[in-house]
Amino acid sequence: MKLILARNVSYEQLEAFFNKNPDVNKNRVFENGYVVELNNAIEGCFILDQVEEGIYWLKQLYITQSEAGKLPFLLEAILVLAKDRNAKSVYVHSHQPVVDLLLEALQFYPQTQSLSEEKYPVKGGSWWAYNVS
Repeated sequence: MKLILARNVSYEQLEAFFNKNPDVNKNRVFENGYVVELNNAIEGCFILDQVEEGIYWLKQLYITQSEAGKLPFLLEAILVLAKDRNAKSVYVHSHQPVVDLLLEALQFYPQTQSLSEEKYPVKGGSWWAYNVS
């Protein structure tokens, strides 16, 4: 599994991935995101946005259905990337109970309020945080 800055991947590879996955915001991923390469094909993407010094928000996490079983490994790889960026905390906003279970298993902690409700309004779902050591 390779995590590659989206802007460092060929246009053809990105277009092939985005055409198969139209729900992904391709402009945001291309500007600030990473793609996940498995077996020489792009199978996922995410954005790890720094919102404050040492605080990151994991957004637009997506992996193809055929590779969904690798999601726990992808999350662990993202946390290593966050640690390399000197992150103190990584926040995730989840919309799915299955993702909530996975986050809890990976030692994320539920949050009672959002990252910053004024700056980052998000409706529904639940917030989770991971303290990077």
